[in-house]
Amino acid sequence: MTLYAGTRVLVAGAGVAGTGVARALVSLGAEVTVADGDAARLAALELDVRTAHAITEPPAGTELVVTSPGWRPDSPLLANAAVEVIGDVELAWRIGETMPEPPVWLAITGTNGKTTTVGMLESILLAAGLDAVACGNVGLPVVDAVLAGHRVLAVELSSFQLHWQSSMRAHAAAILNIAEDHIDWHGSLEEYARAKARVYTGARYAVHNTADELVTRLAHEVETQRVGFGLDTPRPGGLGVVEDLLVDRAFTDDPVNEAAELATLADVRPPGPHNVANALAAAALARAYGVGPDAVRDGLRAFTPGRHRAEVVAEAGGLTYVNDSKATNPHAAGGSLRAFDSIVWIAGGLLKGATVDGLAREVSGRLRGVVVMGADGEVIAGSVARHAPDVPVERVPSGDDEPMIAAVRAARALARPGDVVLLAPAAASLDMFRDYAHRGEAFVEAVRRLTGEDHGGTGAR
Repeated sequence: MTLYAGTRVLVAGAGVAGTGVARALVSLGAEVTVADGDAARLAALELDVRTAHAITEPPAGTELVVTSPGWRPDSPLLANAAVEVIGDVELAWRIGETMPEPPVWLAITGTNGKTTTVGMLESILLAAGLDAVACGNVGLPVVDAVLAGHRVLAVELSSFQLHWQSSMRAHAAAILNIAEDHIDWHGSLEEYARAKARVYTGARYAVHNTADELVTRLAHEVETQRVGFGLDTPRPGGLGVVEDLLVDRAFTDDPVNEAAELATLADVRPPGPHNVANALAAAALARAYGVGPDAVRDGLRAFTPGRHRAEVVAEAGGLTYVNDSKATNPHAAGGSLRAFDSIVWIAGGLLKGATVDGLAREVSGRLRGVVVMGADGEVIAGSVARHAPDVPVERVPSGDDEPMIAAVRAARALARPGDVVLLAPAAASLDMFRDYAHRGEAFVEAVRRLTGEDHGGTGAR
């Protein structure tokens, strides 16, 4: 493969995505320079590349810039580039298209549920006996998946990645939902939605959530076969739910378009309406590629949910403690909050420009109490005060040495037997933690420590 042999490429970012891109380009014979503002990350690179610390324009002779997803378009290094700037997804697509058998892409984006849906889709594809792998925004970089030669890619795509791609043409693509998120990066909800909509460009099938008006509108703006999914009885051409069955009326051979039974609600994990919708989206993408109903059922049954996604940590003292640290925006938090009837909600962090009033209004009747923490904790407290004025709100001091222990202790004090203590922050974690996983682990440790104290140090079972 000589696509980039001898090409002088600047890779912006030395994190997971940037390192994967640099490694791939080196293997293809490119002359690679990696730029990053973190000198330690550059020093840790174990690649045959040049490095550039905190530069504001590409080195002389650069022919292509490949940016990591998180770099904003107005970053000086990218804004000052006089050559083409692409992202890791665009690079992966171009590499794949030079192969004798290019991989098939089944692409998924949306504000929430992407990782769960991609995992479900991978499990379904593997149950069908296909050479498939989940890759993209979280986990295996898509460039690595392409170079590994996998036949079918279940690709999770963020709005950042989609902003930088232009050539990708997925066989089938799905948008799960769109809600306020990353407004600080894109500038507006409209620009954020426009980036998401690029996943449909050139796709043979546009899979869309019929319960989301914005997603449905975006799907109808492209000239392709549309496949809707939702929690109601599906119309011809869609997937949905009939009683306790997930059914398909889009990819059936029956001349009168009778529904094909795919799975039961009990086959979907984690439980909850939002994950049933995720399972339907994964099924639609798999069915678009020709996967049979039995593989959909077997794949959903075999799927193991990721950590920090509505996982029950402990049941102690009449309370259930649930960790949904992955709920990094209000829309995601709403999925967990709607799953329980009486909740003490632990929330807060970086809202990234999102608003919480709509969520607070919707779930006000479910709240026993609220504990807020982090940079935008007071914003959430204000929303609760406006829409649920009778609900008590506790605040974790910003200088607390062990904020999660303080938050769980405060939540436990507000709770009554039968309540759920729910960590669903509705915000990003980087003001207080390394990432959402670190925040989730802090919650798990705090719960185990405090419930262990309740049981004489034995811990919850």
